[in-house]
Amino acid sequence: MQKVLEINQLTKKFGSFTAVDAISFSVEKGNVYGLLGPNGSGKSTTLGMILKVLNPTSGSWLWFGSEPTNDSLKKIGAIIESPKFYPYLSAVKNLEIVADIKEVSYSNIEEKLALVGLLERKNDKFQHYSLGMKQRLAIASALLNNPEVLILDEPTNGLDPQGIIQIREIIQKIASQGTTIILASHLLDEVEKVCTHVVVLNHGKMLYSGSVDAMNASFGILELASENMTQLEETLNTLGIFSKLTRESNHLVGVLNSAYPTADVNQFLFSKGIVLTHLVQRRESLENQFFQLIQNSK
Repeated sequence: MQKVLEINQLTKKFGSFTAVDAISFSVEKGNVYGLLGPNGSGKSTTLGMILKVLNPTSGSWLWFGSEPTNDSLKKIGAIIESPKFYPYLSAVKNLEIVADIKEVSYSNIEEKLALVGLLERKNDKFQHYSLGMKQRLAIASALLNNPEVLILDEPTNGLDPQGIIQIREIIQKIASQGTTIILASHLLDEVEKVCTHVVVLNHGKMLYSGSVDAMNASFGILELASENMTQLEETLNTLGIFSKLTRESNHLVGVLNSAYPTADVNQFLFSKGIVLTHLVQRRESLENQFFQLIQNSK
């Protein structure tokens, strides 16, 4: 697929502190990429550099296959700070000012307000908007020039559950129209539900870059129980299909190291005289994978 962004060994230092440490990854057209990491992991600094708000210490990046220019940045809509609008003006008037700055017509304003669910409140003053409505207006303003790429830095920060759901649905709607989205977040749930790809950062270092599905592509977890738990654990250890086997309350939890059907596990144990009272297979969560990456990087 066509690459809209290519980052190569990008580094940013503030004195002796390294905020972003030689990261490299690409963003392909039409996908939703999540920059995932704890606060202070380098997400916002990375976005600041690729938008030419911050100067990198070293490294390079390409937008749409070329060195970044003012023309290439016009293809990008971004919200990397809290939305700033005139409080005494309406949504429409504020967007007209943004349109003037971006040198685009007013023809898209109502369409973008409808997209973010604010068309019926278009004449209300900005100061009367809730935090979620203000964030949605900011997204509308970033879309006025019909950008090929939309960049959002912590778009649901500080919002209540309803506001988070509304922003998530808007992002999904924008992505369905073919816009490439780069989303910085520290919320695992947000990335797992919205993003197709994820880049995991911690202390400025990149720990993972790839699809969300691939990050979740462990062989799964089995929960097992029988009347004789000691015998069950000893027998399972002889099978050699678990990278880790632990006891939790009244059942065993095994992390599979290969694809192994639950029916075969059940049959094997039955042949050893063990009757299972509990057998459930589940996928390892993105949360588990994320925290394993963080722990392994320490």
